[in-house]
Amino acid sequence: MDQPLRHAGAVPVLNQLWAGMILLSLFAACMQTLLGHPDIWPTMGKALFESAKFSMDVALGLAGIMCLWMGFFAIAEQSGLIQVFSRLISPLLRRLMPEVPHGHPSLGSMSATMAANMLGLDNAATPFGLKAMIDLQTLNKSDNTASNAQIMFLVINTASVVLLPVTVMMYRQQMGSADPAAVFLPLLLTSIAGTIPAVIVTAHIQRIKLLDPVIIAYGVGIVALGMLLWLCAFAVPEAERSATMSAISNGILMLAIAGILIHGMLNQVPVYEAFIEGAKEGFHTAIKILPYLVAMIGAIAALRACGLLTALENLVARAATAIGLDPGFVPALPTAFMKPFSGSAARASMLEVMQHYGVDSFPATVASMVQGSTETTFYVMAVYFGSVGITRVRYAAGVGLFADFTAIVAAIYFSYVFFG
Repeated sequence: MDQPLRHAGAVPVLNQLWAGMILLSLFAACMQTLLGHPDIWPTMGKALFESAKFSMDVALGLAGIMCLWMGFFAIAEQSGLIQVFSRLISPLLRRLMPEVPHGHPSLGSMSATMAANMLGLDNAATPFGLKAMIDLQTLNKSDNTASNAQIMFLVINTASVVLLPVTVMMYRQQMGSADPAAVFLPLLLTSIAGTIPAVIVTAHIQRIKLLDPVIIAYGVGIVALGMLLWLCAFAVPEAERSATMSAISNGILMLAIAGILIHGMLNQVPVYEAFIEGAKEGFHTAIKILPYLVAMIGAIAALRACGLLTALENLVARAATAIGLDPGFVPALPTAFMKPFSGSAARASMLEVMQHYGVDSFPATVASMVQGSTETTFYVMAVYFGSVGITRVRYAAGVGLFADFTAIVAAIYFSYVFFG
C-alpha cells in the first residue's frame, strides 16, 4: 500500500509530519547559531543537496530491478496465479468472518488482496482491497460504522504473511547489499509472528471461535512453515548459518520465478509479452516515487545534519542500555514510527539508515525488517474506509496499531536472532 496519499485523513498527518521535521531542524539550527556554531547552515545546505542527488540515484537504479520483478508478477497475474492463491485462502476467510455468506463476492476480492500482498504485488493489492471493502459494505447494516468483517479484513491486510518480500530485497539490491535476500527467511518469520497475535486479539473482541478445524489447520500450517524454516537455518553450525540462510532464500526465489514461468506457459500466457508489459509498469512506478523520496529523505537529512536525529538516537540508546537492552536497533526506530502513517516516509527513513550506516549494517537490517513486516495502518484505514464512507472505525485503529507493534517487536527480535 505504497501509493501517493490523496485521501482525507491521511494527507493532513503526512503534511504535518513532513513540515514539522523541516521546521524542527531549522529551529535546531537557529539554536546552534546562537550558541556559536554558524557553520551548521552550510552543513544543512550540503545535506539537502546530497539527499536530492541520493534520491535520484536510488530511483533510477531501482528502475531496472522494478522492471524485473514487475515483469514476472505480470505473468503471475495473467496466468491466474493470484486466483489460485485466492482459492487456497477463501476457506479461512469464511471462518474468520462468519457474517459473510458463502459465495459472497467479497470473499474473492479479499482473497485476491491477501494473495497479492503475499506475492509482493502492492500495486495489485490496492484495487483488490478497495473492491473488497466495497463488497463488504453491501453486508454492512450501517452506512458510516465499520462492521466486524471490515475490521477483520483491515487487520489481516495490515499484518499479512509475506511470502516474497520483493520490495525490501529490491532496495537492498539497489543500495549494494552483498546478499539482498538475506532478510527473506527472517521477514517471513516476522510476518508470521506479527499476524497471528493480531488475528487472535481481533477474533477475541469479535467473539469468533478459533477452535475451528479449518482455522486450526491453517494456523498449524503457518506455524509449521515457520518452524521448518527455522530448523533449516539453525540446523547447521553458526559459522555456516549465514551462507545456508542465503542459499535457502535465493533458492526459494529462483523456484518462485520458475513456478511463475511454468504456470504461465501451461496457461498459454505469452510470457515474454506479459513480462515486457509488467516491466514497463515497473519503470513508471520507480520514476513516480522520486518526488516522495526527495521530500522525505531531504527532511530526514536535515534532521540528521542539525544533530537532532543523532541526539535522539543517542538518548534512546542510553535508555535502552540502562534497562539492559542492546541499543543496536535504535537507529531503525524512525522507520518503525513512520510506517503506520506513510509507506513513502518509512521507505525514505529506511534508505537514509542504509546510506548513513551501510546497507548490510545491523541498524539497516532492522529497518529493512520493519519496513517489510508492517503496513501503513492509517493510510489503509483512510483509503479503505474512505472509499465506502465509513467514519466510525470503532477499534480498527487500535488492533491495526497492535498488529504493527507486534510485527516491529518481532522484527527487532529476529534481527538479533539471525544477524545480531
